[in-house]
Amino acid sequence: MPRRTRAESQARTRELLLATARELFLRDGYHATSLEKVADTAGFSKGAVYSNFRTKDELCEEVIAQVRGEHVQAVAALFGAGGELAESLKAFDVWAENTIGDPGWTLLEAEFAIHAARRAPDVRERVAQGAREAAGVLTALLRAELDRAPRELPLPVEELAEAILALGIGLGLRRAVDPELSSRPLGDLIRLLLD
Repeated sequence: MPRRTRAESQARTRELLLATARELFLRDGYHATSLEKVADTAGFSKGAVYSNFRTKDELCEEVIAQVRGEHVQAVAALFGAGGELAESLKAFDVWAENTIGDPGWTLLEAEFAIHAARRAPDVRERVAQGAREAAGVLTALLRAELDRAPRELPLPVEELAEAILALGIGLGLRRAVDPELSSRPLGDLIRLLLD
């Protein structure tokens, strides 16, 4: 087996650090996860962490972007398959029940957003941009549905996307605290607004 190049070894180290950070941030939260803990758990020195990520904020931003990206892709796949809206919403209900309110992801997003808003103004804009991008994907999905089946909406499509995203975030926070709460209202609201 050929030996890895330096660049391949660096990429592998970064990948392992990111995977370890993801596990720790999702399990323990932002504040409880130190860079030392990430390094130790991954089997590297703290210097290896700093050679790949300038700060803990940068590492956490990458983890959140990775998880958020996976969720956005999953929702886009549910609605972007070109099927009937009713079928897409049934699949969305299943996804929402299994995903919205996941304590690791939901609480990490909330904790990091509060951290950025209160203590890291340089990070705040990037956190806000990530939310704007998620709303943009939702806006595009709504526009695609309107192109497929034109109808009047009670709000402009951008506002509707923001409202759905805000409801999803709020419902996620509530479900992280009260897992017995159903995610169904989110799908029902989309049905109500699009029917």
